[in-house]
Amino acid sequence: MMSSVGCPKDVLQQVDHLWSILDDLSENDPKAYQSFIEKQMREGVELSAPPQPDSCLRTEILGPKEGLLFINICGWKRVPAPQDPSKPIPMCGGKLETDIGDGGDWYSVLDVALSPAVLHEAKKDKREMDQVYLLALSFTHQQHGLRLSQQYTVTSSILKGSLDDMQRRIGFKKHLNSSATSTKQPDTATQTPNSLLQQISSLRAQQSEEDSAAQHIFGPSEHKKKNLIQVISSTFTAQPRKKPEYQLKVNTDPEGVSRSVELTVELPKVRSMSECHLSISQDDVLLEVEDKYHLLLELPEIVNEDSASATFNKKKRRLTLTVTVL
Repeated sequence: MMSSVGCPKDVLQQVDHLWSILDDLSENDPKAYQSFIEKQMREGVELSAPPQPDSCLRTEILGPKEGLLFINICGWKRVPAPQDPSKPIPMCGGKLETDIGDGGDWYSVLDVALSPAVLHEAKKDKREMDQVYLLALSFTHQQHGLRLSQQYTVTSSILKGSLDDMQRRIGFKKHLNSSATSTKQPDTATQTPNSLLQQISSLRAQQSEEDSAAQHIFGPSEHKKKNLIQVISSTFTAQPRKKPEYQLKVNTDPEGVSRSVELTVELPKVRSMSECHLSISQDDVLLEVEDKYHLLLELPEIVNEDSASATFNKKKRRLTLTVTVL
């Protein structure tokens, strides 16, 4: 974030100039003045809203210490949406905390926030939502140095732990001043420009204070497919992922009727199935291995994605996916 610092005299001159403009606007065009002030107050209130849980991922930490990891995916208006689809997606991460489950086993919890607009758009396409989840895994790896399995499940509960704990970990601070968090619209018509500016300044200061507690990440992006989420990097430059060698064939019965589709992929840099993330729909399949491989294929037949099964031959470093034809 860039900032400009001037001498106190310059700042006072700018403030005086702004107040003069607002004074003129309130006298010459009261409706425009009221509309402007109400817009500023609404934006301040929206930015003061807490993050809200959207979904929760469950995956495995492979190293440096093995264990379970829950990632709470949250929507937070404080996190901006990208200006256009070619830009990386800003994310905000909270503190990584460890707890003990009912069975005595330890697990970790992390909260990751995105713009609600990004989540809303991603939910229109399962593949885009899968990319959001992969982005959260990548973010966790980069920020906390955890080696994660690329396989995950979306839990039935949208939040691991309590709402208060999530908001605390991610850096949202509750304010007891009801005037700063109330959604009631102010009576702008009866207030002076000076008093309204003070209220706006208070809301903006609250926003700035909470921003300092959360880390926003921006970085270079890698184009995968139009309208897919862009994976970002903050601590290193992402290496271009290779399209692996593969064979795609349709298995038929003696009468020539299509029965199944079989995809075989050569993955010489992969050691186990846990490194692979597979996503399949009725007409395409997506295979990703973080920092190594990326393969998106349209299937030659409409398939039943619920019947899909995959195996990995560790000796040959080969993945085989089989799915029945509808």
